[in-house]
Amino acid sequence: MASPSPESARFFVALLPPQPVQDAITAIKQEIGRRFGSRAALKSPPHITLQPPFEWPLDRLDELQHHLDRFACQQRPIPVVLEGFNAFPPRVVYVDVHQTAAVMAVQPALIAYLETHCGLREGYRDPGSKRRAPWPFTPHVTVGFRDLTPPAFYQAWAEFEHRPFSADFEVPTLTLLRHDGQVWQIFSELPLGALKA
Repeated sequence: MASPSPESARFFVALLPPQPVQDAITAIKQEIGRRFGSRAALKSPPHITLQPPFEWPLDRLDELQHHLDRFACQQRPIPVVLEGFNAFPPRVVYVDVHQTAAVMAVQPALIAYLETHCGLREGYRDPGSKRRAPWPFTPHVTVGFRDLTPPAFYQAWAEFEHRPFSADFEVPTLTLLRHDGQVWQIFSELPLGALKA
C-alpha cells in the first residue's frame, strides 16, 4: 500500500519593497477594494513575483530554505524603479516596474536554479524556449486582481492609466512567502549578496 504523500504548502518567491512603499501601495489596493470591489490583491503584501506559487512538502522545508539561501548569497541587492500603472486587461491593474537589467536577470536565474536544485518546473515562460509555463515574465506589483470584474476593471483603468506613482529603492533580500489557507504571509527573508560582504 502506498504511503500518503507528505503534507505540503503553497509558496512563492518575491522581491518586496521597503515598508513605506508597501504602505503606499497597500493604500491603493484598499482604495481599489472599496471603490471597485477587488480585494484579492490584499491577500499578499505588495511584491514583485520572481517564482510563481508552487507546492512544496513541509518535510523538505530545510532543503528549500538552503537552496534559496545559496542562490541569494550569489546575487547582489537589486535596484528597483516603480513608475506609473499598467494593466493585464481585463482583470489586473498593477504598479509598473522598470525592466532593468538587474530585475530581468535575477528572475530567470532563480527559475533555473530552483529547477536544477529543487526540481521545480513551475515558472514563467521564456519566449525563446520551448519550455511550457504559464506566462512570460513582466515584473509588476498588483493592486487590482482576478476578482476585478471586466466592467470594474475598465472603470478603474480609466482612472489609474494616467495616475502618477513613483518609487525607487534597493531590495536587500529575497522573500519566501507561504499561504496559510487565507492569505500569503512572509515565511523567510534571505539576504542578497551575503557572500560579497
